[in-house]
Amino acid sequence: MDGDFDIPPADDMMNEDLDLPDENPPLKAGEEKEIGNQGLKKKLVKEGEGWDTPENGDEVEVHYTGTLLDGTKFDSSRDSGNPFKFTLGQGQVIKGWDQGIKTMKKGENAIFTIPSELAYGESGSPPTIPPNATLQFDVELLSWTSVKDICRDGGIFKKILTEGEKWENPKDLDEVLVKYEARLEDGTLVAKSEGLEFTVIEGHFCPALARAVKTMKKGERVLLSVKPQYGFGEKGKPASGDECAVPPNANLQITLELVSWKTVSEVTDDKKVIKKILKEGEGYERPNEGAVVKVKLIGKLQDDTVFLKKGHDDDELFEFKTDEEEVIDGLDRAVITMKKGEVALLTIAPEYAFGFSESKQELAVVPPNSTVYYEVELVSVDKEREAWDMNIPEKIEAAGKKKEEGNALFKAGKYARASKRYEKAVKCIEYDSSFSEEEKKQAKVLKVACNLNNAACKLKLKDYKQAEKLCTKVLDLESRNVKALYRRAQAYIQLADLDLAEFDIKKALEIDPDNREVKLEYKTLRERIKEYNKKEAKFYGNMFAKMNKLEPLEGNKSAAKESEPMSIDSKA
Repeated sequence: MDGDFDIPPADDMMNEDLDLPDENPPLKAGEEKEIGNQGLKKKLVKEGEGWDTPENGDEVEVHYTGTLLDGTKFDSSRDSGNPFKFTLGQGQVIKGWDQGIKTMKKGENAIFTIPSELAYGESGSPPTIPPNATLQFDVELLSWTSVKDICRDGGIFKKILTEGEKWENPKDLDEVLVKYEARLEDGTLVAKSEGLEFTVIEGHFCPALARAVKTMKKGERVLLSVKPQYGFGEKGKPASGDECAVPPNANLQITLELVSWKTVSEVTDDKKVIKKILKEGEGYERPNEGAVVKVKLIGKLQDDTVFLKKGHDDDELFEFKTDEEEVIDGLDRAVITMKKGEVALLTIAPEYAFGFSESKQELAVVPPNSTVYYEVELVSVDKEREAWDMNIPEKIEAAGKKKEEGNALFKAGKYARASKRYEKAVKCIEYDSSFSEEEKKQAKVLKVACNLNNAACKLKLKDYKQAEKLCTKVLDLESRNVKALYRRAQAYIQLADLDLAEFDIKKALEIDPDNREVKLEYKTLRERIKEYNKKEAKFYGNMFAKMNKLEPLEGNKSAAKESEPMSIDSKA
């Protein structure tokens, strides 16, 4: 056919399954390559371990032998048996070393050929190294200690003494347990603790501790070199209790170990439900909305008065269904963030607890406006079936059930919860490619009803953008749906898209000229347009009045006259 592209012969096609060479393939023993563009060469003698290489600031330990090109040996750490230590990238060694050694892995042995420009240059290093000498170094990288500039301003250098576990780091809200020892540069002990707990964001002792723990893993032990701006600054710190004074502008050396931490998270965006994990749960799965959960539960007031206790002392576990208002909102929301076996402490503000009125509970009365505390252990979860676990008739049935639940919640004025039900209903039948024609018809009716009702929820919740999107989904299925046009127009009015609102209203009236609700909305729209036009006229009237007050320059009068707008054509 004309316009078809010829398929290239197989030999010309790229085989995506072929292992193509990397641009910079790793060296193999015996191979040599140039590093950079200044003549530095590296020949691999023995491969190292893993993939990690040291970085600038790290403290490296090497064995080496240095020779001239004629084989004359001028230095060797191997002869003395003492490895050589230095800080990489700090100018403590020749440039060729700084550049070459940071390409090495632990245990690697390589021979570096270093031109004089990256070694001792024109002057050499008498008496052993002549001027303009190219040198060879046989180097083995024994180990290195990672040193990080954690604030990237030279204020805190972190040297890892003991590696930590896993990969997670504490966040601002987390409560960390640390051991630390702080000394002045002369070795004077300033402060020490064998076990101290604090919230990261609140910090402790000096700013360096909070900064450092956010970069650490569980079990990690480090040495911090702290400049005054992250210590006690120009004022220093007076002696207090067991802690000695810190002089003004003092540098500190702090040995810090992150023993463990408790993860603290905000369950709600307004920070009124806070969860602190006391014991990590199992796996990754969490309850979904509609899951049946069994928990151990202790509810307390701020003064430690227990008002509820379930599942302890051989008592039966407390069972409830999530997202059904069987428990206070804060507990409901927090439990669906938990894993099986997790133990958490919840801090719940009155808005998500018992509100601003008194509540009689099992063991005590909760006074009005009380923040409450729950210790919860999630013992078991029976999740509500997800759509992918259902066959097609079950999906349609589940969607119908969720729609009815949504309707009941809407009538009760619970618009946010009703919205979730409508969303779940649509998700059940979202992908209908495998449905029969009759099933597709049933699914379409449900999609239209649920998206329309959800749009009504979003209007009540003042989420006008989502309301507009939901109505558009309905109109994609039924372009002459009057309710969808009417509700989308309502959303457009609130979003100040008055032209689009007018278009939808007029179209709805074309379809159903006698619809009372649409007529009333059209009246509202015309009032809004009139109000908008008045504001516009006033704005431009004020602007032109100000412009008329300005005296035009003599030289620009004729130009001003020429720029007056043409009169409009009065012909139809």
